[in-house]
Amino acid sequence: MIYGLRHRTTYSYSDSVSFARCVLRLTPRSSASQTVLESSIRVTPRPSMRQERTGAFGAQMVTVMVDRPHDTLVIDARSRVDVHTPPPPDAISSLPWEAVRGLAFENRDIGPEGPANYLYATNRTQLVPRITDYARESLKPGRPIVAAVSELMSRVYRDFRYDPGATEVSTPVWQAFDARHGVCQDFAQIMISGLRGLGVPTAYVSGYLRTIPPEGQPRLEGADATHAWVSVWCGEAAGWVGFDPTNDILAADDHIVLAVGRDYADVAPIDGVILATGAQTLKVEVDVVPEDGT
Repeated sequence: MIYGLRHRTTYSYSDSVSFARCVLRLTPRSSASQTVLESSIRVTPRPSMRQERTGAFGAQMVTVMVDRPHDTLVIDARSRVDVHTPPPPDAISSLPWEAVRGLAFENRDIGPEGPANYLYATNRTQLVPRITDYARESLKPGRPIVAAVSELMSRVYRDFRYDPGATEVSTPVWQAFDARHGVCQDFAQIMISGLRGLGVPTAYVSGYLRTIPPEGQPRLEGADATHAWVSVWCGEAAGWVGFDPTNDILAADDHIVLAVGRDYADVAPIDGVILATGAQTLKVEVDVVPEDGT
């Protein structure tokens, strides 16, 4: 499935901004599940400095600097991506999760595809005993890893309420867990905390989810959104498998990967600093359009 992607972010400032430095992670990632055919990022006003590099976890990062006064900053990212996610391994015949844990700690690959980077706690995915115990209810001794994680994903979907106003980007994972509500970022980081607490390598995935308008209704321009889910290393043969707890589905061709990291801080689409005295408003418009028109 080939998608056309557009991610437009507009910052409007009440007072003129004299300086802005932003790190952009808005170029989708090529991998075994997708191929980036085209990609561009346009920034207005035109930056005085622009640098591109590959991050530690494989994300394409663009750093820009705008050092002249402006009251609006527009970042317009566009891409074409061919998504061809391999079918997931059979849930019942996948390796026992304890075997995967052992293989992960023995694995010597420290690159972005290796499990080592995704075994340990971070500031946003702390190891919390009650979250580990929650995950342990699904990861019974000897249970196949895909079946076990699928059940955990379904439990998060059932037990937690999607509530966009309940949390913020900085909400600790334990707080979202205790409140039993949040957004896709919270649900992903809760799964990560629980699985890493049991020694299962789990990554945070930022990207887009194709949405289909109600029958007879037009697709609203700019109405799509960024999304988050998790990817679990299931052994050398099975590799990484995506699990979407917000929707209780395995990641497939409707999921387009933007960046992968240990938690949200590694994959934030835009971060940086500005020098200003006034308030700002933010508008984000996202379009995920399949080229076949369906």
